[in-house]
Amino acid sequence: MAVVSKLLSISSPSPQFRKPRSSFNFNPVTSASPFTEKHSIERYRRESTWLLSTNQLNRPVSFPPDSDPSSIRERDIALLLPELKRLLEVLREKRESGGGGAGGERGRGLGNVFLVGTGPGDPELLTVKAVRVIGSADLLLYDRLVSNEVLDLVGPEARLLYVGKTAGYHSRTQEEIHELLLSFAEAGATVVRLKGGDPLVFGRGGEEMDFLQQQGIEVQVIPGITAASGIAAELGIPLTHRGVANSVRFLTGHSRKGGKDPLFVAKNAADPDSTLVVYMGLSTLPSLAVKLINHGLPPDTPAAAVERGTTPQQRMVLAELKDLADEIALAELVSPTLIVIGKVVSLSPFWPHSSKEAPALVEAR
Repeated sequence: MAVVSKLLSISSPSPQFRKPRSSFNFNPVTSASPFTEKHSIERYRRESTWLLSTNQLNRPVSFPPDSDPSSIRERDIALLLPELKRLLEVLREKRESGGGGAGGERGRGLGNVFLVGTGPGDPELLTVKAVRVIGSADLLLYDRLVSNEVLDLVGPEARLLYVGKTAGYHSRTQEEIHELLLSFAEAGATVVRLKGGDPLVFGRGGEEMDFLQQQGIEVQVIPGITAASGIAAELGIPLTHRGVANSVRFLTGHSRKGGKDPLFVAKNAADPDSTLVVYMGLSTLPSLAVKLINHGLPPDTPAAAVERGTTPQQRMVLAELKDLADEIALAELVSPTLIVIGKVVSLSPFWPHSSKEAPALVEAR
């Protein structure tokens, strides 16, 4: 099986992206989030600036007795993140000084919120509009799928806040993220919510957009290349192909309550003339594969699992559906991993010439 090689480079005058270091001699003990990229000292330093310390938590903060919801939000922000409280105060002062005496009136001086998709991982897949908005933001909330190269585009005066989620751990609840976006938009800030892939494909962008619009905040969505499209292109897999697959279906591998049994499996999901793309499906794949086969999908259906697709750390397993879960376990793939199931996978140049050949693990070096 061929080995994939990939160089991240982009010529001037476009933004200069730095290739992540393969390793570094550093072992944080008290630590940033558990999803800090192990190869990146830069990511650790960024996240460590937002770590809560005992001094910060004990720092006295005075508030007028007020039950107004915006005051409650600001109190929560101040107790957890004093630096953000100070930024809120600066933004409010700037808004009021330029508001002609009406800066505090609702509807005047409100900021904008941008939901920005950063694509599947390769920073060169960002849109031009996304690059422009990222560079002009006052506050950026980002998740664990946003690369260091994308964060390098953030302006020097902007503030970054990690709000990543994974199974079993949420650094911020979705409700807290909503309130942070709202509070800073009300203070007149340009707020950017960075999301891996596309904000409206399993990114909960629709929930954030709906919440903010109900509060009178303008929201603009800047689409990103969703993982299905970006990773399929990287592997040379056409998601649809005449005579092979006439449709494509995106599935989530997570049930709402975190269970191991996928909620979406139904008889029509096992269509051999369709392509299935499963997001966040590592833990539920064994159950999913069995159910698809029981519903009639051939056990020898070609399939691929791709970890960190389009990045220098990309690894992938190619196997028949009946063997895919076992081969993923042997390869020790970890999240984020995208799974593609369907006859189109056999059109990839990385697919073995014979379906009887042993599946192979392909690494990007």
